[in-house]
Amino acid sequence: MAADTKSRMISAAIGLLQRHGLAAMSFTDVLAESGAARGAIYHHFPGGKQQLALEAARRNAEGVRSHLHELPARTPREVVEAFVGSVRPVVEASAAGGGCAIAAVTVDGGAAIADQNSLRTVAAQAFTAWGGELAGKLTRAGMSPSQSADLATLMIVTLEGAHILCRAAGSIAPFDRAAAALLSGLPSPD
Repeated sequence: MAADTKSRMISAAIGLLQRHGLAAMSFTDVLAESGAARGAIYHHFPGGKQQLALEAARRNAEGVRSHLHELPARTPREVVEAFVGSVRPVVEASAAGGGCAIAAVTVDGGAAIADQNSLRTVAAQAFTAWGGELAGKLTRAGMSPSQSADLATLMIVTLEGAHILCRAAGSIAPFDRAAAALLSGLPSPD
């Protein structure tokens, strides 16, 4: 039961990071969304908001990495198409006011966060792992390791930039343009 409470609190924190960012994420909101009792905060997160944000970022990062691991990888185009299709709903949520929980922890968390570097480190590790997962797929699909690394980085940059541009525009159009550009350099299926 205690693990379930902690898990619900982490899930609530991920959603709050996506919608409001780190500075606006509050324990009150986490408790309201998770249904946890007030005492659960310090029981599960004695390190306070920073510990909760770190654990939420780590879980979200691993969930995304696992999702990327499942993408097909027969051709580079298939990898990119699968990536674009799988992240589209997430970017649509950004157009409606959401965002990336990992990117959120890279932005100043305010006075409640004593060690911004540990949060940025978790974010950097997440982005590196996502890029590594994509680069591995692209290499297995026939690209050189160098080309794979470059394209994987571009894919992650496209996703993260789309969160911001689509949220600002209130539209998925910036992502659609970027996705088309990503695919334009790859051979079309026969």
